[in-house]
Amino acid sequence: MKILPPLLCALALGACSHKVPEPQAAAAKADAARVATPWDDLKKQEQRAKDVQKVVDQQAEQQRKQIEAAEQ
Repeated sequence: MKILPPLLCALALGACSHKVPEPQAAAAKADAARVATPWDDLKKQEQRAKDVQKVVDQQAEQQRKQIEAAEQ
C-alpha cells in the first residue's frame, strides 16, 4: 500500500513528460523564418517613392492630354 501513491505519481509524471508542445515549436519556427532586417525600411521607402512617381506620371499624362485637347 505504501508503494501505490509513489507509483501513481511516477506514472502520471511519466505520461505527461512525453508530450511535445507543437504549437510553441511551430510559433518558434515562424518567428525564426522571418527576421526583420535593416533593409526592410529601405524597401518600404523605395516602394513608397515608386508609388508617388506613378501618381506624378499619371497626373503629368492627364495634364498633357488636357493641353493637347485645348490646342485643337
